[in-house]
Amino acid sequence: MDVFHLGSAISPRNNTQHLKPKHTNVVFLKTHKTAGTTVQNMLFRFCERNGLTMALPSWRCDHQFCYPQFFSSQFVHPNTLPANMISNHMRFNENELKRLMPYNTKYITILREPASTFESLFTYYSAHAEAFRRVPGGSLEAFLADPLRYYQRGGGNDMYARNTLTFDLGGDKDRPSTDVAYAKAFVEEVERVFSLVMISEYFDESLVLLRHLLSWDLEDILYVKLNMRTERSKKSLSPGLREKIRAWNSIDTHLYDYFNASFWVKLSKLGLDYVAKEVSLLQQAQERLMNSCFNGTLPVPLKASEIKNKELRPWQPNENVDILGYELPSNISSEAKRRCLKYILPEVPYTTKLLYSQIRQRFRN
Repeated sequence: MDVFHLGSAISPRNNTQHLKPKHTNVVFLKTHKTAGTTVQNMLFRFCERNGLTMALPSWRCDHQFCYPQFFSSQFVHPNTLPANMISNHMRFNENELKRLMPYNTKYITILREPASTFESLFTYYSAHAEAFRRVPGGSLEAFLADPLRYYQRGGGNDMYARNTLTFDLGGDKDRPSTDVAYAKAFVEEVERVFSLVMISEYFDESLVLLRHLLSWDLEDILYVKLNMRTERSKKSLSPGLREKIRAWNSIDTHLYDYFNASFWVKLSKLGLDYVAKEVSLLQQAQERLMNSCFNGTLPVPLKASEIKNKELRPWQPNENVDILGYELPSNISSEAKRRCLKYILPEVPYTTKLLYSQIRQRFRN
């Protein structure tokens, strides 16, 4: 089994959790540019360790569930059913997922502050979204000065150019900002369906809530940050730009503001001092993981061109963006390499590996 030993000093579950079996049926709605890839990697590893099945996209959908179409059960590879979990990119469709997943499935997603999310989307998809390609010099300032000059509903990859989080969650990204009633109703719908909405800016605190919701061990929520950009690939945002982004992405803003507030209510119910202790334990365990995988040092993120193992090179969206990855030291043990590799494996190769692994397991049985 792929297990990282935390040491006897850490109790992996509190007393109430210890009485409950781990919850293993999970839908993770992976939103764009929100640290969702890191969560997905965690869920992939959990499935492998525990002999569970992750629903994965069919060949025709590549590594996403035929996004940006609404999710359909027809998009799932038949050899990954029946499933315990699902986590690759999709456009949320509650009815189809309920047909597919067990009745006691927990629904989870993650949000990020809208200005930071949109800056990341604009940079990442500058060569893919038609609205962004129209902007002279790829200027974020120019786009935000008059978004409707460049954005057209139905334009190529327009889901990346306005209210992307809302779109991922199945909502109408093009409702006018004056339609506050729609934004409020959409928030209520998301709250009805999702047991946990994680907040990217408070990632470790989000994992504490996830661990308690699912009665998982501390080792189940260890991670290495994936899909990070170099500082060169990031644009700094003035307060004025942030406000323009929030206004252009008004439904995403409404979503984030509401769930950021309710997130802190959930943390308060656990007790903020208790949460801080849990975060500290998680970070200590993370440090031990890093020591084990990277020879006692923190991992150094590398540009794709600097990574010798091609399988570990993350996808590069365009020439203006450097997405960082990792390489394991050559002098760690083969057992450590086998175990640690999964923490740093990018989404696309991990999806492929997991698919083949599940197909082989299916035919062995």
